[in-house]
Amino acid sequence: MAHQGTRANVTLASLWRPDTMRLDDPAQATKMALGTIARRVRGLDDEIGSVDMQLDRLVTEVAPTLITRLGIGTQHAAQLLVTAGENIDRLSSEAAIARLCGVAPIPASSGQTHRMRLHRGGDRQANRSLHLVAVCRLRYDQRTIDYMARRQAEGLSKMDVIRCLKRFIAREVFHDLVNDLGRRGT
Repeated sequence: MAHQGTRANVTLASLWRPDTMRLDDPAQATKMALGTIARRVRGLDDEIGSVDMQLDRLVTEVAPTLITRLGIGTQHAAQLLVTAGENIDRLSSEAAIARLCGVAPIPASSGQTHRMRLHRGGDRQANRSLHLVAVCRLRYDQRTIDYMARRQAEGLSKMDVIRCLKRFIAREVFHDLVNDLGRRGT
């Protein structure tokens, strides 16, 4: 869907009525071009809305447990379903989905410093979905906010805490996918 400022501009452009007898005037030609683009944007917005409704129906049918989680909406659930694939049995553990999503912890220690980093491989879009879920939870879930404060008091940076949260969310996603997709297979 278009951004609010964009939507206002589309509405304004659709209201302009060019003088078709004076299209050699740049202002009139611009009005006509912008009006045409505005109609295309509205048509595409309608099409996106229709596809989103179908996607919501499909995701709700396939993964009802997954979408009940805080921060996991239709788009994120759909991405995680695509990443996991239809055969959930090939993902043998929580670690497999974490690696697949690029949130498996890897040691990045040097000398006296002991720390972890995330695996840079995996599906970047699934990683993005997990990141956005973590950010949403940091904003709206009190347990997650408390976890952030506790881990930062232990000396972890905000990004290190988000790394830990992404791994936790990947665990949750794995169990929900096994529950949802395993139930469909029977």
